[in-house]
Amino acid sequence: MRRDDRDDPFDDIFREIERMMEDMMGAGQGLDRGDQSGFASSTHVDVHETDDEVRVIADLPGVEKDDISIQCDGDSVTVSAHSGTREYDERIDLPGRVDARSGDATYNNGVLEVAFDRTDTSTNIDVQ
Repeated sequence: MRRDDRDDPFDDIFREIERMMEDMMGAGQGLDRGDQSGFASSTHVDVHETDDEVRVIADLPGVEKDDISIQCDGDSVTVSAHSGTREYDERIDLPGRVDARSGDATYNNGVLEVAFDRTDTSTNIDVQ
């Protein structure tokens, strides 16, 4: 008995799963450009917090230290890095308010690490 693959109901399911995986992984997008689109699936960002500080760790392969720019408004950090082959531009929301002026950044072997002191911005207001 010959099996007719055109009538296999699982073919449609597998095609749909493959399509969703390609959409999720961004297949075909940016691959020819070396993923210059910013923090892509190959770039990893972690945010760690303690009682005293918030630490952001980002993988920025292919850029030099002098090509990195960091801005902080106390609630989020924006990391930008531009080189001949790569371009990153990402806004990272922080889990708590930090003192933007306390930022201390290091960059070593493609890994950027930025630490901020936590701050308590709320104050008591006396009613008169």
